[in-house]
Amino acid sequence: MEAEAGEEPGRSRSTAPKDFHFYHMDLYDSEDRLQFFPEENNRVRREVTQAELTNEPRGAGNSMHPQKDTDELVHLYGLEDDHELGEDLDDEHRLGPLGYPSHGMRREPPREQRDWGLSGEAAEAEGLDYGGQGLPDQCQDLREAYRYTHGRASEEYECYVIPEEEDEEEPADVFCVTCKTPVRTVEKDFDIHKEHEVAPINKALESAKDEIQKNMCKLEQQIIEMENFASHLEEVFITVEENFGRQEQNFESHYNEILETLAQKYEEKIQALGEKKKEKLEALYGQLVSCGENLDACRELMETIEEMCHEEKVEFLKDAVAMTDRLGRFLKTKTDVELSAQPEFEDQTLDFSDVEQLMDSINSIPVPSAPVINPQAPNSATGSSVRVCWSLYSDDTVESYHLSYRPVQDSSSSKDQAEFTRTVKETYCSVTNLEPNTQYEFWVIAQNRTGPSPSSEHAVYMTAPSPPTIKSEALRSCEEAALVCWASGDLDPVDSYTVELIQAETPESSGVTESVVGIPTCESLIQLQPGRSYTIYVRALNVGGTSARSEPATVHTTGSYFQLNKDTCHPWLTISEDGFTVVRSEKKGFRREPPPSKTKFSRCVAVMGNLIPVRGRHYWEVEVDERLDYTVGVACDDVPKQEDLGANCLSWCMRHTFASTRHRYEFLHNKTTPDIRITVAPKKIGVLLDYENSRLSFFNVDIAQHLYTFSCQLHQFVHPCFSLEKTGRLKICNGISMPRHVTFF
Repeated sequence: MEAEAGEEPGRSRSTAPKDFHFYHMDLYDSEDRLQFFPEENNRVRREVTQAELTNEPRGAGNSMHPQKDTDELVHLYGLEDDHELGEDLDDEHRLGPLGYPSHGMRREPPREQRDWGLSGEAAEAEGLDYGGQGLPDQCQDLREAYRYTHGRASEEYECYVIPEEEDEEEPADVFCVTCKTPVRTVEKDFDIHKEHEVAPINKALESAKDEIQKNMCKLEQQIIEMENFASHLEEVFITVEENFGRQEQNFESHYNEILETLAQKYEEKIQALGEKKKEKLEALYGQLVSCGENLDACRELMETIEEMCHEEKVEFLKDAVAMTDRLGRFLKTKTDVELSAQPEFEDQTLDFSDVEQLMDSINSIPVPSAPVINPQAPNSATGSSVRVCWSLYSDDTVESYHLSYRPVQDSSSSKDQAEFTRTVKETYCSVTNLEPNTQYEFWVIAQNRTGPSPSSEHAVYMTAPSPPTIKSEALRSCEEAALVCWASGDLDPVDSYTVELIQAETPESSGVTESVVGIPTCESLIQLQPGRSYTIYVRALNVGGTSARSEPATVHTTGSYFQLNKDTCHPWLTISEDGFTVVRSEKKGFRREPPPSKTKFSRCVAVMGNLIPVRGRHYWEVEVDERLDYTVGVACDDVPKQEDLGANCLSWCMRHTFASTRHRYEFLHNKTTPDIRITVAPKKIGVLLDYENSRLSFFNVDIAQHLYTFSCQLHQFVHPCFSLEKTGRLKICNGISMPRHVTFF
């Protein structure tokens, strides 16, 4: 606190200067200063005071009030009426003791010295002073209040005071799989995770990303399925609405037709009854008129007879004769006294057969029309199942469908094939237990309670092929390509094949890195990257779909790779199971020479390796015995099998013969050889076939010695070839990288 010279710190308010301000105790930021107020502004003090008010006091019954302590401080230094104190304190906090920003002059004391709750004894022992002198007695209450405010709230205050320069927390470097949490290896609690499964944080992150990606794929697939199902429900909903409207129209039409028929029958019956009434009345009226006429005639005769009785006898006799004749004629006239028409009407039998037929038509439905079977959709079949779909006219009502099928064979025996029938409710059916790569004939019939519909047209569906089988023994590769051969799993031909490649260095990767499609035959030459390992699968395709994957095969592009071709092997030689070792035993040497053949060697005891149809540089090595008679080289595919290797223009070879202690080496081509002396007998021969430079070179691998090089024009691909003149064995080492002495040659 700044004051005038000679002025006591405890002076009264009336003698305090007007420009009285609070500043930090030590302008030089000494470590042993007593901070009456920390550097933080009034906000921090208010937060500390609020945090303190929420806790219980230290001593029982000792109720502390920070606001009251503050009021005592103000009264002690005579600041009750100093209205500028708040503004000055704010300015002091913003600018610091010398008018500069406070954060520019502030240095954080060491953590062990950041104890603002020192007791009075500790402060005196530390020699804390006020402006370089001991604390006056008037400041004891201030010190006690300050100790409570800052000593009790030291922990809370540390929550608010953040050092300007602190070391950032080191990131976690491992991930505990058991606890599902990242952990730093430098932490003390890492011992807890020692027995747990841990992984590098990057690997755990990649694994989590892969898991999330898989779950996203599953969610996408589920969304697609739900969308398809919702679309199907919507179609069913619309169909129900349409069917209801159509049935309502049908019922209304049928009932209107019935009402019209009944009204028409009523009119017809009423008209017939009226005509009958008229006919009866006319007959009765005619009969009534006739009766009246007869009565009039009778009355007239009676009156005439009475008048005649009063006449004289002579006149009476004259008139009596005439009356008698007249009366006789009248009496002879027969009067019809029977009713010509009865008053009753006959009961009319009403014929309602047509009405009944109409009523029956309301409760009955027509027979469905013949369904229309759909053509086979792409990828709708597997090797043992096929999905068949058909459609129906919208006006038809169907309760079930009968799907029939049978295998398609030649026309002569197709009728004898067994038929199978399945009953379904939907307009599709997945038929299982079928033969792969086989055509089936399908037709469908719709059924309701009225009866079955006519049969649909027959449609031919085809199942997907069986998975092919890769011929591992026929695999050939070099640094830039691989020749893959396989056998079809079906007797019938397929449309094409697809080769799928996956880099073997990343087994966790399940995606296909490359696919070669549309392969028409059972082999394919595939361009690859050098120095890699690939896992290869093959699929067969037809109109029905794609087969399952074949069993995998592995290809390495570290060097040229081939196996010995058993189809060219001389009968006296034996090839090992792995295809890399050829052996000539003693027993086979006494057999007679085999007959000539175009594929097998008959005179020369030799064998060829599989062809590598890739132009470039190919290298392999042959392990030999110093006392062994052998021939190593290359030959064209059509080299004569009855001649020795090197005895024609289609073969280039290195030949070794051993007699007593003398080694003889020949480099033969078309029965000629240069005069070359080799002092160190090689135990492993390296062969370099260079198509680009038209060279064939031989090396002593053990001492990196170049033996000889043929300059040959290779217009076609050649086979590695090997021959044994005596009992022994040759082991071929291929699929290896070229040594340095070969690459620089």
